[in-house]
Amino acid sequence: MKLAEQTSAALDAENARSGTRVVVLARAGQDLGKYGLRYSHFGWAYKTTEGPWRVAHKLNECGTAVGHLYRQGLGEFFLDDLWRYEAVYAVPTPEVQQRLLAVLQDTGRTRTLQQPAYSMVSYVWGRKYQQSNQWALETLAVAMEPATVSTREQAQAWLQFKGYTPTTLKLGPLTRMGGRVGSANIAFDDHPGDKRFSDRIETVTVDSVLAWLQRAQLAAPPVVLILKN
Repeated sequence: MKLAEQTSAALDAENARSGTRVVVLARAGQDLGKYGLRYSHFGWAYKTTEGPWRVAHKLNECGTAVGHLYRQGLGEFFLDDLWRYEAVYAVPTPEVQQRLLAVLQDTGRTRTLQQPAYSMVSYVWGRKYQQSNQWALETLAVAMEPATVSTREQAQAWLQFKGYTPTTLKLGPLTRMGGRVGSANIAFDDHPGDKRFSDRIETVTVDSVLAWLQRAQLAAPPVVLILKN
């Protein structure tokens, strides 16, 4: 809750300074250091007309391969067994914020590309499964191109056109087999065979999204918030 309070204060300061209404907000819910990653999960935080910030994001039901969309307060967003008490956010450009806010305030549009079938390592350009970060990234495409993006295939084409590059995880066959057998929310059968059998698992990560947003000039550099004692 202290991290949520600190994050709320930082976002309110951004709002007072520049009118910020929408940010990319991420947390460190798992230790992904062995993959060279710092953050595990992100959503779109937006300032409500009532004042508090809310986060639109996707989560899978514990122990299942089914994902649902949620709108939560900052406290709920950070109450998910954090690995590290650290948050990171990035402020999109005013145009991106305006387009995203229109989607985030509309439940129907927010659900446009929701795919319940969930895999934590779903293939970045696949449609069989959809992990949390993938939904958030594809929803950005819906917001930016409302006239032409209404399917996951179209969203992914827009992301490719804009130069998004996924993270490539090096996962050997034993790791893949152990993950698939031990966890209902991990599957690899949507990845192309030539990549899967050469141990290249391409998926959407927070770190890759933050880097791309800055590279594509869609958002400012990330701001890191570490819990103050």
